Amino acid sequence: MTNRIRVAVVFGGRSNEHGVSCVSARTVLGNLDPERYEAVPIGITRDGTWVLGNGDPRTLSPQGRALPSVDATGTALTLSADPSRPGSLVPLDGAETVLGSVDVVFPVLHGAFGEDGTLQGLLELAGLPYVGPGVLASAAGMDKEFTKKLLAAEGLPIGDQVVLRPGVKTLSDEDKQRLGLPVFVKPSRGGSSIGITKVDGWDALDAAIAVARQHDPKVIIEGAIVGREVECGVLEFPDGRVEASVVAEIRMPEETPDGPEFYDFDTKYLDDVCEFDVPAKLDDDVSLQIRELAVQAFRALDCQGLARVDFFVTEQGPVINEINTMPGFTSISMYPRMWDATGIDNRTLVSTLIETALARGTGLR
Repeated sequence: MTNRIRVAVVFGGRSNEHGVSCVSARTVLGNLDPERYEAVPIGITRDGTWVLGNGDPRTLSPQGRALPSVDATGTALTLSADPSRPGSLVPLDGAETVLGSVDVVFPVLHGAFGEDGTLQGLLELAGLPYVGPGVLASAAGMDKEFTKKLLAAEGLPIGDQVVLRPGVKTLSDEDKQRLGLPVFVKPSRGGSSIGITKVDGWDALDAAIAVARQHDPKVIIEGAIVGREVECGVLEFPDGRVEASVVAEIRMPEETPDGPEFYDFDTKYLDDVCEFDVPAKLDDDVSLQIRELAVQAFRALDCQGLARVDFFVTEQGPVINEINTMPGFTSISMYPRMWDATGIDNRTLVSTLIETALARGTGLR
């Protein structure tokens, strides 16, 4: 047991996806092979304080509609949505206190200040291997503007969008005519469908932009794409092979007055209303095309380790919606479910990601 690989699982963080990150960490911690790995849980509070956890994944369980969080207020440290089962945390004087003693980092951070290249840059400077894409791919994958620019440069199919930078208040009449209605208004650098609004009439556009700007001063406005929503996982192996999982489809419930209009945050993580086909019920040639496009998108952003690529299947063929460079690992997350259906269970998936990170190392490669 003394020769086990020490794995720092970093979760929480300063983004609005803090709670989802905590739940993802629960899956990763729960699937670390104790014969091979020693878990070192490191939580980051919403204000950026680093704390050392006790390694018990149960403290990261949701309670009803409440997601767990990492909270450090004075000496009162908690790590759970369940007050009857708090986690045991120790505040760290600095990240180097613990990071200097581990072999590899699994940064299960979603959103800004973790998934966007910031933590990856820190780990590169420290010369510490980590799971997932590097600085460039993480930053580009987080920013929907540059994701689509890189995909378009490789000739991959993408939808139409307009970027509203800080100081640009709304769409021009020309852009409105080109995009048509409905449109989706999104924070440019966000995930988990937080801050997204579907706009069916131009009179609601400015309010939707204001909602998105609560999360990011740069806003993306996308023309709606009619098609089936599917996803595909990409995984890099220690020998450098890159493969795609089976394709999965998300099926929304029949539209009702009180039902969700799209796959939003509550629908993803809090409400058990969607149905999933894993694998998706698609013709074999369409599934093969999506899997090939997923790997091409992975390479277009120069990703490493893993990614989830989201598509719309239209009458004209698949269209790439976005790339997630650290997809969720919750119990309902599609990335681990797709790989399980492909023949790689959660424990093997976690081990593969760690071994790939160790084989890749850090620095220019």
